[in-house]
Amino acid sequence: MIMALTDASIRSPLIDADAHVVETERTWDYLEPAMEKYRPKLFSSPGDPNEYWVINGRIGGFRFATMTEKELKTQSEKTGRLVSAERAASEMDDVSLRLKGMDQLGIDVQVLHNSLWIESVADVPEIETALCQSWNRWMADIFRQGQGRLYWTCVVPTNDLGSALIEMQFAKQHGAVAICLRPFEGDLIVTDPYLYPLFEEAVRLDLAVAIHIGNGSPDLTGILRTRHPSGGGWAPFRVPTVVATMSIITSSVTKQFPTLRWGIIEASASWIPWLCHETQRRTGRPFTPESNPFREHNIYVTAQVDDDIPYIVDCVGEDVLLIGSDFGHTDASSEYDALVKLRTLDGISDSARRKMLSDNPARLYALTGRAKVADSLVGL
Repeated sequence: MIMALTDASIRSPLIDADAHVVETERTWDYLEPAMEKYRPKLFSSPGDPNEYWVINGRIGGFRFATMTEKELKTQSEKTGRLVSAERAASEMDDVSLRLKGMDQLGIDVQVLHNSLWIESVADVPEIETALCQSWNRWMADIFRQGQGRLYWTCVVPTNDLGSALIEMQFAKQHGAVAICLRPFEGDLIVTDPYLYPLFEEAVRLDLAVAIHIGNGSPDLTGILRTRHPSGGGWAPFRVPTVVATMSIITSSVTKQFPTLRWGIIEASASWIPWLCHETQRRTGRPFTPESNPFREHNIYVTAQVDDDIPYIVDCVGEDVLLIGSDFGHTDASSEYDALVKLRTLDGISDSARRKMLSDNPARLYALTGRAKVADSLVGL
């Protein structure tokens, strides 16, 4: 799977901007004793191979469908996208196995995002805070074992901002490079002034804000799923992410926090020219690759290798796009060999390729000088 890299002795580290951990019941071993009563539990029902998180007596959060190794292999062959990894690597039971998988894909560094918080987890602040605390400490332990190759984005209880600030401070000290928010947190869009204390602290701590596809509004999720759903998570999760990006561009949040860095994660990137066009029609201001809202507002976006990357680069320049594998998940976004494919993708310059693979994610996540070429990949 590994492809030879030219100038390996001086090459930049290859950074996977969107990888995942999959929570297990061991994730909650870090709960405070008094919070054990809120420990999430996995359940399944007869005839249904899937598992569901039950939190405080109801199904909560997000859990991907459970697939066998044979099913994953079949899906990879059907889609032409590698989506198969050992479960212990996705669930971080064996961190060394995760690092071995990265070696096989030629990935030096991964930035890890959660899976559970793609949807609303708990509406009781005490429970939400306890689960965030346990998850962040689980990730701190993974970072400690990761040999400087596994950075992460922290989860915060947006219904308890005081505790959220404490979690951000802990996370920064233990390998976090961003806070992970959903496009909608409860009934608020992510640019709402209610969340400004988080943005102020992110600037102070030099953390990015990663807007990962998802939806923290149960009401909106229910509407977008509809009675006869189609397109999987496209409507409830991807579409709100584009809406939130437009809000970042057009609201006052970038004036309040001009140095804050935003990562738009796992929503693909083909909609970028559309947003630029819509903004131009509303403002009358022309945009160029050198001067556009994405560059000016520090907005970075993960692309997929089958996006029209040359066209997007022509629209917003080389300093916006990232690439992610969605390692750990098995959905339409997942392409574990995305970084491999990008290295040989036609139609883009070597400069644009290098920036997507290394320079841009390093800037977004403040990894310049921290992310290194893995010892196991030197010479490849």
